Formats: sequence, C-alpha cells, structure tokens
Amino acid sequence: MLVPRPHYLQSADGAFELDATTGISADADLAGVAAWLQGALRPATGLPLNADPAGSIRLRRTPALGAEAFRLVVTTAEILVEGGDAAGVFYGCQALLQLLPPAIFRRSAVPGTPWVVPAVEVRDAPRFAWRGTMLDVARHFMPKHDLLRLIDLLAMHRLNVLHLHLTEDQGWRIEILRYPRLTEVAAWRHESQVGPATDAPGDGRPHGGFYTQDDLREIVAYAQARFITVVPEIESPGHVQAALAAYPELGVTGEPLEVWTRWGINPNVLNAEESTVDFFTNVLDEVMDLFPSAYIGVGGDECPKDQWRTDAATQRRMAELGVADEDALQSWFIQRLDDHLTARGRKLFGWDEILEGGLAPGATVASWRGLTGAIAAARLGHDVVSCPDDQVYLDYRQSGAPGEPIPVGIVLTTRDVYEFEPVPADLTADEARHVLGGQANIWTEFMDSPRTVDFFAFPRLCALSEALWSSAERDYDDFTRRLDGHLARLDAAGVEYRRETGPLPWQTRPGVAGRPRTHEQRAAQFAGLVSNIAPVSTIEPA
Repeated sequence: MLVPRPHYLQSADGAFELDATTGISADADLAGVAAWLQGALRPATGLPLNADPAGSIRLRRTPALGAEAFRLVVTTAEILVEGGDAAGVFYGCQALLQLLPPAIFRRSAVPGTPWVVPAVEVRDAPRFAWRGTMLDVARHFMPKHDLLRLIDLLAMHRLNVLHLHLTEDQGWRIEILRYPRLTEVAAWRHESQVGPATDAPGDGRPHGGFYTQDDLREIVAYAQARFITVVPEIESPGHVQAALAAYPELGVTGEPLEVWTRWGINPNVLNAEESTVDFFTNVLDEVMDLFPSAYIGVGGDECPKDQWRTDAATQRRMAELGVADEDALQSWFIQRLDDHLTARGRKLFGWDEILEGGLAPGATVASWRGLTGAIAAARLGHDVVSCPDDQVYLDYRQSGAPGEPIPVGIVLTTRDVYEFEPVPADLTADEARHVLGGQANIWTEFMDSPRTVDFFAFPRLCALSEALWSSAERDYDDFTRRLDGHLARLDAAGVEYRRETGPLPWQTRPGVAGRPRTHEQRAAQFAGLVSNIAPVSTIEPA
C-alpha cells in the first residue's frame, strides 16, 4: 500500500470521502504544511478544502512522537495527522496522499473519481536522519523547473536531503557575484562527449546553464517547505577545469584552458597558493549565504597529484608548509576549507578521498568507493553518509541486456538498491552511531535531459527510500507488490521510469557504446583505489 513501508499499519472498516464540505484544521505553527496539503489535494479533486477550525482533516503536532515521526488515523468521520514535529506531520500527509487514488497526483481535475481514503491507522518514523539523493547538475544542467519537480518527487518518497553537485570540469552552475567569469565563461562548454570511450566523438552542441542566486534562494525555500535540506557542493582541489577556464591563475600551470568537453578524471588541479585558498573561501562565503545547510560539500575526490609532483613551485610550497607528500597537501587544502566552514558554524562534507593523508577535524565523509571509507571514518569518530557505488550509483546500468542506454558500471537493479544497508557490519554499536544515513548518487555524464534522469532514477529511488526510512529487515517480494501500485502514482505524476521489462524504444541510445563492468572487475579496481585511506590518524590542526 505505502512506499516506503511503515512500521505499523492496521486497516479498519469503512472509509473517509473528501467532498465539498471537507476542511483542514491545523495548529498555527503547521500553517505551511496545511497550505502544502491544500495545494496537493485541490488540483485533482477540484475541491476547495478550505482552512476550517472544525475541519475534518486535522493536523496536529505531538512532540512525544519524536522527530520526523507521525501517526495517521483515518475513520469514517475524520482524518487525523499528528507528528512529532512539522516534518512528521508533512510525512503523514504524504502517506495520506498515497492512500487516495493514484489520480491525486495529476495536476488538473479528474471528474468522476471518488476521493476515498480507507480507514486505517499508520504509525511511522525514519530509521536514518540522512535520506538523500545527490544530483550532478554540472555534467548536464537541469533547469530550475525540472529541479523543483525532482524535489517534489524526493519529498513524495520521504527523502530529506538533496546533495547538489554544482561544479565540475565540465561546468560551473552557481552564480558567484565576486567572480562573474565563473558564469560568463565556466558555465558553458562548446560540446559534450558522446559515450564513455576515450575516442568517443563530441556532439558538436554547446551545453550550459547556471542558477542565479535568486534561483538558488527559490530552490532552497521550495525544498525547505518540503522538509528537504539542499547540501551544496563546490568541487576542489580536482574536478576544477571549468573554474580554471575562467581564472587560469588558480591552476598549477596558469595556462589558458577551455571548459572541458570530455568525461573522466582530468589532470588539471588547483595550485596550493594562499590566493587560491582565498578564492575558494570567498566562493564558500557566498555559498553559505545562499544555503542554510549545516553541511557544505567541498568535493575532494579523484584529485590527480601528477601536476603537484612535477611542478617546482608546488614542491617549494610543500616544503614551506612542511607537508610530507602530495596526499598531505590535499589534506592541508581541505583542512583550510574546514577551518573556514567551522568558523562560520558549518560542517565540511567531502568524498572519501579526503581520508587520504589524514582527515580534517570537522569533516563528514561520503563513502562512495564501497564502504571502506565509512568504516575508516566512523572508527576515527567522524560522521559518515554511506553512498557505495556498488549499491546506490544510479548511473550504473539496470540490467545486462544490450538495450540499456549507454551501459556503464556493474548491473544495479531495483532489488540491489532495495538491499542497500548503510551501516557496515564491521562497525561496533558505538561506531555505527556515526552513520547518519545514506544517499543515492545520480551522475549525469550520460543523462542529457530530465527524462533520462527519470529513467535512471526511478523506480530505484523508490527502493532507496525504503532502505533508508524503514527498518533494517527487508522483504523484496512485499516491496514489489506495493511498488506495482506505486508505479500508478508515478504514472499520474508523469515520471518516465524504467519498466521492469526494460527501456522503451525512446529510452535507448542505439549506436552509443557503453563501458560495462563485472563485479569482479569493479572489486579489483576499487581495492587499489582505497588502499591508502588512513584508518587510524587525523591530521594536526593548521
């Protein structure tokens, strides 16, 4: 019936029917949730559903339930939604929507539909506080109205973090007033690589876009109204060629570059000069003014050290700083950003490569190369968000069939995502408390439209929502029965998800080769990549 699966659901006899007399009563501090519920119910029902102190849909705050928890009781006479906080009431309202006919998710009146809610009691609360999705808008830009639609879909599934990957080698997507060339130059590339092969052609089409600061304020406020925190990420010290195209003096070579048109790991990285640190702390100041999130992402992943090793000025700088090697230089750079964020009351959030060379004191780690980073960080007493590629990378192919569009990585089915467990079995109970939760990552090298994002994200995000919200027990057969009904909701909402039978003809990419991997190939590759994660030390404060 419901996705994600609730902790407790007890059906009863009878039903409640919405009609022209139905009103909504809400505690004063739940006015925003009540307004959202009116906006969700009115289009398809055509009913007024006005605010009414005696309304038969009652929204109440009951702190004893706990953060994000809710209780939903439907009788023939009324609907009660009570939550431990406003977020809990909101999630109870999301459950209420799923109890209505799927047509409730259409955006205009659906005549002849009885808007009936079965009598039921639901009690529920999330297992994890961080239930997230990372969206890469740098490789392929997602326009604002499509991003707002995605936020609604995340909220529908009670996901509460949108990690927004805003900068890359291939594009810079956030307006920074102090550095206008980041959007004048860095937000555009003249073409994009088609497919993952090293000799793949370009498409010859300029691609670009960015969010103005007013856009981002709107996005953040829209997400906040749906109890979603937007966590921004500004990549450094690698994945920065777009920034170097705008400001070459930030790079090791200082040579003019264009915004990168290829995929993969780029050798061009930031230099370690104080002026470059200042540039990025100035950027982060504007980022923090726009995003109230406690966590600010700084990247830290896939930073090649070759330029640092071979550059005389960088080697002199390392000697001046007293750092032992290039891994330690990256740790020094990340710690400088950590110090700046900490001074403003924020927490640094970075990919698990920030463990290499020692972990900055305030860092929270996103463990993506399997769960090795989660184990290492948790044992050091640092918080962790689990997002292992082999369980929740939604750019990976969804079957081994030849028709999958641009198939990369291992096969990652809906069942694989459903079985995602964010807490590594190797952790003690005390260490496991550092696992805040998990997230799926949507990398968009091969997703050049919101329609394609739909195909790769759903229904795997439905499975993720249950893995992060519901208890650790799993019952995939039960999930698929509920998912069958849930797909009708996605149909009504206009989501172009992947069918169980495979991609529809227009969801394929004939003639574009992929880069599939077996689980054995992936395991061998990643074993080498995580071998230098520091398991037992942190770096000293600068």
